[in-house]
Amino acid sequence: MNAAVASAVIQTYPQPLIEFDPNEFDPWRIQPVHHRLVDHPLLQMPQLLALADRLDARGSIRTHGNDATAGTPFNDATRLHPNRRSATETLADIQQAQAFLSLLNVQIDPLYREFVGTVLDSVRPLVEPRDPGMCYRGGWIFVSSPRTVTPFHFDKEHNFLLQIRGTKRVFVWDANDTVVASELARDRFHHCHERKLLVWDESFRERARVFNLRPGEGAYMPSTSPHMVENGDDTSVTMSFTYYTRATRRDALLHKTHAMLREKGFSPPPVGAAPLLDAGLLALAQLRRRVRQVARLGGESGATAFAEDDR
Repeated sequence: MNAAVASAVIQTYPQPLIEFDPNEFDPWRIQPVHHRLVDHPLLQMPQLLALADRLDARGSIRTHGNDATAGTPFNDATRLHPNRRSATETLADIQQAQAFLSLLNVQIDPLYREFVGTVLDSVRPLVEPRDPGMCYRGGWIFVSSPRTVTPFHFDKEHNFLLQIRGTKRVFVWDANDTVVASELARDRFHHCHERKLLVWDESFRERARVFNLRPGEGAYMPSTSPHMVENGDDTSVTMSFTYYTRATRRDALLHKTHAMLREKGFSPPPVGAAPLLDAGLLALAQLRRRVRQVARLGGESGATAFAEDDR
């Protein structure tokens, strides 16, 4: 490992590496941010090429061609618009590759795990007072050819999306916008990671918060905020720093429980609309989870059968 690269990772930072006003921070509100990572050595192309090679060997790469559109089903983009080149071949010629490349869960690489931890540790004191319990921290690096589109989708984590190189237009919708993403779509997504009910419509553009990102700029988007990205006329490098909190885990468990109720013929109100019901369902879901954990340790067969529903 290059000594300069290693020292940049382990360096302590007196100021947050992602910048926003903590007094205005709302964990469930889309908002702009700035950052100080543009020149970080781990985000330059030589290091990204080396990382892509390591992650490719572990199957932690996602890629598709730039003929994908906003309406391409996100989960099917790699199959519908395949990129035949390897990850390193794509990155080495990214300006001409006509491809989108995701380096997934970069924290599985020891060097980048330290990097992800350093960045999120620097903002944790700003986030925790409003949104405690930061956990399951991750990093995702997106490298894309000019005029490449990231299809419309949503994710489970809170997300700081930071522009490193090039420009892109990011469309983000509120996490509670049920016109763009129905309550049922969110229930299904949390229950079985299915995005089939999240369907693109061109009219959604008018409802979006739009960020025209340049290097040093970024956007914070809460869990299950639908988003879609259009790259500019040059190569783009972007990195997401993601995490869960107590609130996101509670929200996910409630949506999952609602999905299970729907499968049994019930029609629960939206998550958050009936606080007393949510509290009861959450207690029941947590109990079922504990029963399942006991069952895994060798509990009785009846408890195992009871716990099998909570997957």
